[in-house]
Amino acid sequence: MFRTRLISGIMLVLIALVVIITGGPVLAATLFIISEIGVFELYRVLKVQDAGFSPLAAVGYLGTAAYYAIVFFAGSAYTMTVLLATLILCMGVYVFTYPRYRSDQVTGAFFGVVYVAVMLSCIYELRILDKGVYLVWLVFLASWGCDTCAYCVGKLIGKHKMTTKLSPKKSVEGGIGGVAGAAILGAVYGLAIAGKMGDGSHIASFAVICAAGGLISMVGDLAASAIKRNHDIKDYGHLIPGHGGILDRFDSVILIAPVIYYLALALL
Repeated sequence: MFRTRLISGIMLVLIALVVIITGGPVLAATLFIISEIGVFELYRVLKVQDAGFSPLAAVGYLGTAAYYAIVFFAGSAYTMTVLLATLILCMGVYVFTYPRYRSDQVTGAFFGVVYVAVMLSCIYELRILDKGVYLVWLVFLASWGCDTCAYCVGKLIGKHKMTTKLSPKKSVEGGIGGVAGAAILGAVYGLAIAGKMGDGSHIASFAVICAAGGLISMVGDLAASAIKRNHDIKDYGHLIPGHGGILDRFDSVILIAPVIYYLALALL
C-alpha cells in the first residue's frame, strides 16, 4: 500500500508541475475535469447522484461547466449569475420532480458546485494574477507543508487530541507544528524567489499567507472527514491508487485555494 501511495503521489506532483507551469487553458481544463469528478464523488455520497440519470445532479454538472466557462472566457464578473442560475435550476428540478428529491439533496447539489468547483477555480484565478506563476505554489506549500509538518511534530511530541471523535490521531501540538512549518516554508520559498518578486517585502507576506492556509487546510481535511463519517464511508472514490478519490486527495486544497487567492490580493 505504501509503495502504491508513494508512486501515485509522485505522479500527482509531476502532473501538477506540468499543468500549473503551463497554465492557461491547460490548467483551466484540468481543474474543470477534477471539479466535475469531485462533484460526482460528493453527489454519490449525498445521494444526489444515483445509479441512473439524476436531473438534480445534471444541474450541478452543468453549473460546474458553466462556471468554468465564465471564469475562463469572461473573468469572474459574471460568476454570481451562474451560481444564482444554478440555484434556481436546482429549485426548479426540486419542484417539478417532487417528491423524487428531499430538501437536503437539493441543498447538497448546490453545495457541491460551490464547495468543489468554485473553490478549486481559485487556483486558476491565482495563476492568472501578475506573478501568479509564483504565487500559485503557495496553495500547495501551505497544504502539503502543513500536513507533513503536522504529522512529524504530532508523532514526536503530540499529546493533546485536537478532535477526540472526528480524528483522534491529530494532536494540538501537531496542528501548531503544521501551521508553523507552513509559515517557515512560505518564508523560505519567498526568499528563494526574491529576485522574481521585487524588493523582498513579500517574504513576510508569504509566511503569513502560508500560515493562514495551513490553518484552513486542517479545517478542510477535517470537514471532508466529517462528511465521510456522517455517511459511513472510508473514501470518496478509488480513482487515485493508494489515496482514494479526488476529494480524498484535494480535501485541504479545496478550502485553501480561495484563502490564498484573497490573501494574495490583499497583501501582495
